Amino acid sequence: MTKVTIQGERWFPAEESFSDELPKLWGDWYCDSETGKLRDVLMRRPGKEIEIISENNYSIYRWKAPMNVAKAQKQHDELANIYRQHGVNVHYVETQRDDRPNALFMRDQVFMTPEGAIVCRNGISARRGEERFTAEALGRLGVPIVKTINGDGWFDGACGMWIDRETVIIGTGARANKNGAEQVESELRNMGVSHIIRFEIPYGHAHLDGLINIADKKTAVLFPWQVPYDVVKQLIDRDFTIIEATDLEEIKVKASINFVALEPGKIVMPAGCPDTKSKMEAAGITVIETDMSEILKGWGAIHCMTAFLNRDPIN
Repeated sequence: MTKVTIQGERWFPAEESFSDELPKLWGDWYCDSETGKLRDVLMRRPGKEIEIISENNYSIYRWKAPMNVAKAQKQHDELANIYRQHGVNVHYVETQRDDRPNALFMRDQVFMTPEGAIVCRNGISARRGEERFTAEALGRLGVPIVKTINGDGWFDGACGMWIDRETVIIGTGARANKNGAEQVESELRNMGVSHIIRFEIPYGHAHLDGLINIADKKTAVLFPWQVPYDVVKQLIDRDFTIIEATDLEEIKVKASINFVALEPGKIVMPAGCPDTKSKMEAAGITVIETDMSEILKGWGAIHCMTAFLNRDPIN
């Protein structure tokens, strides 16, 4: 008679969390702020897709006017070079549909988290399909995709903004509906985010980053007339300094709030916004300017073009 000495399986599941395993199995992909030292970004250099814009169709794609392709590429390259000069690895979405000129605005495609990317589903149909090639690029790099917005949800990545590891602003409006926002919130809470600041984006605006942005660990720049009191109050309660950008041309035309922090207290912003720039510098922020005049024809600027893939934790 054969004696059985082992009954059942003798292996047990690893009990490490995904976040603990991520650096070993996937790589260094992390974001819990808008200001931690920037390490990796995902961008889309304007390609032949922007050539389809003309006076006859630019309103369909929510553009102000057609771009000069060479000028747009030059301005995009100059921003990428600023990133590289500050130690940032610039990755690209190499392939894109020929009929998706807005694809250069990569922030809308990705909302990055401490555990990987949330791939977004854009609010306007003229952009849907871009996310397929964004997901392809993320997969090539080894960035985990923790969620793709699905069902009846839609959410642009620029409708979310990190405040700290436990706090995120989530906006709803023309580019993010309740279903999409709830999908993002569910993933964030699963990762330990305990505070959601809700922001109803006003009629006529697409995203948060035209109205509010974070320049330092405890410094926010915002357009005071269209940022809800309850949002600002929660920042003040967290000891934030509030810089009020009030020059309408700089905010609405030149996208002065649409900047990217390279590290806490150091930003790159669109050139030609002296009032907003001087207010930030007076608050101790180091400002680098770069020309965005051609890119602005697509109603976007620096923050819009940049999907964060890796930032140092700020805490």
